[in-house]
Amino acid sequence: MSSITELYNKEWKLPMVELFETVEGEGKMTGYPTTFVRVFNCNLRCTWCDTPYSYAPEKPEFTATIDEISRRVESYGHGVVCLTGGEPLMHGDKSLALVYHLAHLSSVWDIHIETNGAVDLFPFVALREKDEAASDKVRFVMDYKLPISGETARMHLPNFSLLGAQDEVKFVVGDEADFFHALDILERYPTRATALFSPVWETMPPAELVQLLLRYRPQEGMARLNIQIHKVIWDPETRGV
Repeated sequence: MSSITELYNKEWKLPMVELFETVEGEGKMTGYPTTFVRVFNCNLRCTWCDTPYSYAPEKPEFTATIDEISRRVESYGHGVVCLTGGEPLMHGDKSLALVYHLAHLSSVWDIHIETNGAVDLFPFVALREKDEAASDKVRFVMDYKLPISGETARMHLPNFSLLGAQDEVKFVVGDEADFFHALDILERYPTRATALFSPVWETMPPAELVQLLLRYRPQEGMARLNIQIHKVIWDPETRGV
C-alpha cells in the first residue's frame, strides 16, 4: 500500500499564475478575506473568459512545490482559500495532493475549488469522503459552461450527482438562450448544490437576469444571483485582487 507521502507528495511542482490575498468576490464566501491560489493552464477556451493570462499560449509566472504553496497560504493566515485557475484540477495527482495539503493547514476552514465542469470530480470527491480534514473544509464551485461559452459539449455531466449541499454550481449566462439551457440542465441533472446565476458583463444586464430568476425560479426559488463584486470594487482588468 502506498504511503501518504507517496500519494500526496508535497515536493511535486505545479505551474502557477499568482498567489495573493483579497476578499472573495462571489459565491457563498463573498466578502470574506481569502487567499487565492491560481494554478496555471486550462483545458477549455471559453469565449467570455476573463483570465486568458492563466493558460497557454501564455506561460506560468512561476513554479512552486506543493509545500511552498502551502507555506505561502499559511503565511497569509486567512481561514478561507480559493483554489482557482485556469483549471486547478487538471493536473491529476498533483492537483489531488495540493487539495490534500491545503486541507491539512490548521488555519484554514474553507477551501472552495473553482472547477470548470470538464474535469471528472470523482477522485476529488473521494478524497473529501475519506479524509477527515478534507471532508470538513473542501467545497466545489463547478462552473457549467453554457452554449455562449462555446464549451458546452465538454461538460462532464456525471459531476452533478457528485456535488453535495455544501457545493455550488455556477451558470455564467450570456443571453436568454443560456438561461433556459441552464434551467433544462437543472431539471435533467438535479443536484444538491446551490445554483448560482452570473451575468456575462458584456451581454447580459444584471437587471435582466434578476427578472428571469424572479419569473422562472430555478431550484424552486433557491437559486441565487451571483455578481462578481471584485469587478465593482476594482477595474475588471485588474489582476491580483
